[in-house]
Amino acid sequence: MKAAVARVIATGPALEMIAELRHRHGPIMFFQSGGCCDGSAPMCYQAGEFNLSDTDVYLGNLNGAPFYMGLEQFGYWEHTQLIIDVVPGNGGMFSLDNGTGRRFLTRSRVFTDEESRELGLL
Repeated sequence: MKAAVARVIATGPALEMIAELRHRHGPIMFFQSGGCCDGSAPMCYQAGEFNLSDTDVYLGNLNGAPFYMGLEQFGYWEHTQLIIDVVPGNGGMFSLDNGTGRRFLTRSRVFTDEESRELGLL
């Protein structure tokens, strides 16, 4: 049986940084910021340090780190695959990547018609 297309994936450099942060901080998790202070950056927290709500949507797992997004924001992004990458710069004020000289960045691509059907979007 073919696995469903992933809603969130990570590049090699992002997976390496996730491993570094996990080594330094223990279990981690991500929440896709919806704007405000840190734009739309994927925010990285120690597991349990960010309070999820009943309406937050679980998108998948990045090398052991669960990834969530708020329901309202998910309404805008549900037709796209999120691709978590790492670029030079400062991370979000409250994100564990802050101070590393690198930060996580969300890229995206629209699902193909076949992927959208597989996910029940069409």
